[in-house]
Amino acid sequence: MSAPSQNSSTSSLENSSVANLALLAVLTMFALLIMGYHPGLEDDAFYLAAIKRNLNPALFPHDAEFFRLQFQATIFDKLIAFSVRLTHLPLAWTVLLWQVAAIFLLLHGCWRISRRCFTQPAVQWASVTTVAVLLTMPLPGIAISLADQYLHPRTLATAAILAAIVAVLDRRLWLAGVLLTVAFTIHAIMASFGISFCAFLFWNRPGLPHRRSSVPLAVAMVLPLGWVFEPASDAWRQAAATRGFYYPARWHWYEWLGLIAPLILLYSYWIFLKRGEPSGSDGKVLPSLVCSLLYYGLFQTTAGLLIMLPSSLERLRPFEPMRYLHLLYLLFFLVAGGLMGRYVFDRRVYRWLLFFLPLGAGMFYAQRQMYPASAHLELPNAAPQNDWVRAFAWIRQNTPVDSLFALNPHYVTLPGEDYHGFRALAERSALADYEKDGGMAARVPRLAPRWLKDVNAQSGWQNFQAADFQRLKQDFGVTWLILFAQDEPREAMTCPYRNGPLQVCRLY
Repeated sequence: MSAPSQNSSTSSLENSSVANLALLAVLTMFALLIMGYHPGLEDDAFYLAAIKRNLNPALFPHDAEFFRLQFQATIFDKLIAFSVRLTHLPLAWTVLLWQVAAIFLLLHGCWRISRRCFTQPAVQWASVTTVAVLLTMPLPGIAISLADQYLHPRTLATAAILAAIVAVLDRRLWLAGVLLTVAFTIHAIMASFGISFCAFLFWNRPGLPHRRSSVPLAVAMVLPLGWVFEPASDAWRQAAATRGFYYPARWHWYEWLGLIAPLILLYSYWIFLKRGEPSGSDGKVLPSLVCSLLYYGLFQTTAGLLIMLPSSLERLRPFEPMRYLHLLYLLFFLVAGGLMGRYVFDRRVYRWLLFFLPLGAGMFYAQRQMYPASAHLELPNAAPQNDWVRAFAWIRQNTPVDSLFALNPHYVTLPGEDYHGFRALAERSALADYEKDGGMAARVPRLAPRWLKDVNAQSGWQNFQAADFQRLKQDFGVTWLILFAQDEPREAMTCPYRNGPLQVCRLY
């Protein structure tokens, strides 16, 4: 292919009409309606708290280190806080707009890749729609999905990685480098996987003579592992034990199947595409992408298992090498959706409906089952349905900023709580919890001793008496508690808030 024809093709591909962008916007809203929106959920307990402290440094005077240390390596919280100051919009609306933009940019990247892999517009949209519907698909063994129900730096970093993949396909390597650098400043671990895949794609891109070199493998090996770690401690090991995905040896059979099946299917796609089809070909980009994805998957699987299985390398586990599956599955669904569009849907509307409507309904139903006590879309200014979130809102509005709370260390897993983070939504400090703060302590070893001390101090919470709460006040400075409503107020405390299942009490 000559240079002029390549430039002409690239220019044509970049002709994003208003109609196409409008359709992507519609698909973005469709995806958002399926996946739901839950600010403050799960990992957003850290991200949203970090953004709020950036805007108001007086927040979290007792426990900011549980998110501050890790966030020194990312611009994410600074970026969102800066956008709040720039636009003067309320934080809740700013975060929602960023979430919509992140999903749009992710799907836009998928669409641009699909245009380079498939020639027919209907096939391209089948590819992107497949990804949009499956954004909340749980990925095997690694405790994440393709996108989250709240603003996560992973989604923004993934959008930048997809744009970098397009740049590699278009041989604009300087742009790919800039985009991967942006991704790295937002989410270093995800960006390292993007760099690894782009190295394979560059090595295997269309039109490049295949010089079998070890350079891409060396680059892919070094980049995800280029950090120096602090030594492990017993407290760190207990924190790491809360992360089941750190231990592939404990995975269930279906998680191992989810690891192996995409590689087998990618190999079958590659063989099929190499042989060509009588109805025509989409050129060399699709086979190159599939081949690169297969090499990437095989290499990262081998490297990930070599890191995660030996106990001697346990300190490497917080870098979550098996989460390479995120990019693998995203591109796998992109390719699979496009092939479905070519050979199954065939521009027949009823086939689209028979495939995407039940799939979308199933994904929607799964989300409602995961968070049954909360509104599917927890939008700004809407009255919360969740009793815990209502209690957190009261705390935010009626307690001093320097308060220190204690509550059940397993509160996020209790019925009706739906994994909402206390710090992010109540904007108050709290003793460390077992689940989410345990994950942060596993990533940042210096936090592990404090995490273990807090969790041990709250052990047996359901049987605490007045003396136990006073011990928390004397040893840690706890001033407020969240208890169940059926618990009778003990001596030296008053409970000014009650909403049905919960009450908020002040210690004296």
